[in-house]
Amino acid sequence: MGLNLEQKKAIAAEVSEVAASALSAIGAEYRGLRVGDMTRLRKEARKGGVYLRVVRNTLARRAVAGTGFECMGDSLVGPLVLAFSREDPGAAARVLGDFAKGNDKLVIKVVALQGRLLTAADVGRLASLPTKDQAISMLMGVMKAPIEKLVRTLAEPHARLVRTIAAVRDQKQAA
Repeated sequence: MGLNLEQKKAIAAEVSEVAASALSAIGAEYRGLRVGDMTRLRKEARKGGVYLRVVRNTLARRAVAGTGFECMGDSLVGPLVLAFSREDPGAAARVLGDFAKGNDKLVIKVVALQGRLLTAADVGRLASLPTKDQAISMLMGVMKAPIEKLVRTLAEPHARLVRTIAAVRDQKQAA
């Protein structure tokens, strides 16, 4: 049964709202995918914090119009599932990329990152972006390294003196 005009407007508004706040978006063709596989994909998407929705292409084009993902409009052709990353730019790429490795029926067609259209081959690069927690820990490691080096440098003369005295003691005990 088809959707009435109000339902179509509601779907377009929902997808548009998500697209307006999303960091990245991926469109993947799901032709030939079984219902159980699609359910598993939706489950993985929920775990990864990814908004996943199958939308008619005309509604999807209307939904992304006026957002940063308007560049995807011409590429929305065929049966597509749209995945939007809300918190982590690489979340959708990780979820769909991992699923596509195990299921050849899911083919990634279009990738967009903050208003820029990328190729489908860029999914690996997008998926390898660190999460927010990983990026913070990397930054903290970089910030902490100079302080640690300073402390080691300041402690080294005392440690060298202690090692020298210990070597003299051991030499006297051996004699």
